[in-house]
Amino acid sequence: MDVLLAESNTAPSFEPSGLMHLPVGTPQFVGALLNGTLGCAAVIDPAGRYLYANQEYLTFVQTSAVNVVGNTVSAVLGDAVHNAYQAVMKQLLPNKPSRREGWIDYGRLGQRYIEQTITAYQVGDGPVSGYIALSRDLTDLKLKQQELSERIEAQSAADAYHSVIVNNALDAIVVIDESGAVVDFNPAAVSIFGYSRDQAMGRQIAELIIPDALRSAHDHGMTAYMASGVPKMLGRRLEIDALKASGAQIPVEVTITEVRLGAKRLFAAHLRDLSAVHQAQAEIERQREALHQKDKLAALGSLLAGVAHELNNPLSIVIGQAMMLRENLVDRPMADELAQRSIKIEIAANRCARIVRNFLDMARQRKHARKSVLIQDVVAAGLELLSYNLKTSGVEVETDFPPDLPARWIDGDQIHQVVVNLIINAYQSLEEKSADPRRIHITAEHRTDAQVLALRVSDNGAGIPTGIRSRIFDPYFTTKAQGMGTGIGLAVSRGLIESHGGTLGIDPLPHLPGAGFILLLPVTDAESSDETAAVEQPEARGGAKQVVLIIDDEVEIAELLSDIVKKLGFSALTAHSGSAAKAMLDQQGMAVDVILCDIRMPDGDGPGFFDWLSQTRPTMTNRIGFITGDTLGPAAGRFLARSGCPVIEKPFTPDDIQRILGSLTHAEAPL
Repeated sequence: MDVLLAESNTAPSFEPSGLMHLPVGTPQFVGALLNGTLGCAAVIDPAGRYLYANQEYLTFVQTSAVNVVGNTVSAVLGDAVHNAYQAVMKQLLPNKPSRREGWIDYGRLGQRYIEQTITAYQVGDGPVSGYIALSRDLTDLKLKQQELSERIEAQSAADAYHSVIVNNALDAIVVIDESGAVVDFNPAAVSIFGYSRDQAMGRQIAELIIPDALRSAHDHGMTAYMASGVPKMLGRRLEIDALKASGAQIPVEVTITEVRLGAKRLFAAHLRDLSAVHQAQAEIERQREALHQKDKLAALGSLLAGVAHELNNPLSIVIGQAMMLRENLVDRPMADELAQRSIKIEIAANRCARIVRNFLDMARQRKHARKSVLIQDVVAAGLELLSYNLKTSGVEVETDFPPDLPARWIDGDQIHQVVVNLIINAYQSLEEKSADPRRIHITAEHRTDAQVLALRVSDNGAGIPTGIRSRIFDPYFTTKAQGMGTGIGLAVSRGLIESHGGTLGIDPLPHLPGAGFILLLPVTDAESSDETAAVEQPEARGGAKQVVLIIDDEVEIAELLSDIVKKLGFSALTAHSGSAAKAMLDQQGMAVDVILCDIRMPDGDGPGFFDWLSQTRPTMTNRIGFITGDTLGPAAGRFLARSGCPVIEKPFTPDDIQRILGSLTHAEAPL
């Protein structure tokens, strides 16, 4: 053995004859054998001294042969290692190797993972001559194995984590390779796009979910990125259309991320179906637009309510005086002709009153006064009202109504107003038409499949420009010249129809080539009631005329009420403010039976007078009624609810006055 034989005087007992009859030159042979071992080799005598150590062992213990051979294990590696070797060697039998593998504490060398065999040898039949220790330092290999095992475990955990996230993600996750083939397709993608995982795996992403119109751009972008490495879509949030298995296209939001696995490149696309979001946005926009229109109509209603009081007073005078005139014409010259004219005045005034009342009803959200009405009668009344205008404008009107068109349960006055507005719009647009003929076509049908009544009005004018179709129902929007239109007709008409549960819109297929509108009213099963409340007649007391105190700041209204009251057999007193009425009642001996009072008046309004009456003459509070044109106002509404007094709205008729006087004279008489 090279190291040992180099200094033979240090190992005199290690002679060739001591190695069990090995051939001559055996020490050199054994030395070559141990030096050629793929690992560490050392020979130790029973006392624990090194007799031999090959180069691998010297490298392992990090020293030279001079410091090893002849020294004890304790001196080279420490007492702990020496004691451990001694414990093993004492148990060894000759030629019976001991094998072990594991972590061993080598003192200054630290923990090392060693695979080792120790064999006891003897010369002849004598005691054990020494020990041959062959070992391999597997520390680096073991550490790498542990690292690899940890990596495998970590990768398994990551794969499981990835699987849980991907498989339970709400968004579609589609992974493709460099060729565009699908390598992953999570359950959300299956749900959104309609392909099973097996159907999707391996297919080209372009033919799977990319619409035809976008495939060329996708292919070009993929090729350009693979060639240049310059990303244009990676990491960005984009909204595009995607293709489903059914062929339908849906809007999706997509982000694309590149994933590198060594030399392999993958692209993960996260896709979110925006169909529900778009539908919600459209619904929000629709509701916002509807709310905007309602706000406009509410503002319009408030504006109309403000002028209603001023309109109702003169309308009351016109209607009342026309009726009184007709009654006074009996047995007078030209009575019939003048009576007919007064009837026409009354009809026109009543129509104005209904229009004002419809505006107020719309603003108040009041229930309709529905009854059984034939739509053809409503149209005929509107055409009769506008006959002069249509005739002078040279407009021909064609109507087409099925003979069996059933009556509908509607508010005839409100639908009449809508029909008149549509006819007026049609003939005004035809006035701008230079060439004849000028035609309006009106038709109605009962659509039994949808259970709606459809009324269509069209003309052969210039039509509605595409750019304003979405605005023509906006309040105050008009294309007419200044002074020709207010821009509220169609807005009010739509509000009236929608309050019936119907719709009013542009007719997509008008009968004539100009503008066309279609009105749809739902068919209801409501039945009219023929019950009519009996009108209580004013009650006379002991043959004497009862006294009615009339309080109204409008002199003409007060005089008209006085005339009507007298016609009904009462005596009348008038006052033009709450203060004046108080002064009259405070006069000595002044007594009244019934009071008719306006609500809004200067110098003492109706609520103030009622409160004074409650304190001074509380029994008269059930003999007072109110006449007003302002029941829409919140203050007036609260007062009427608080007082519980009967009320009639202007414009009124003698029948209205007779009815309220009848209810008041039947109340408990004042003390």
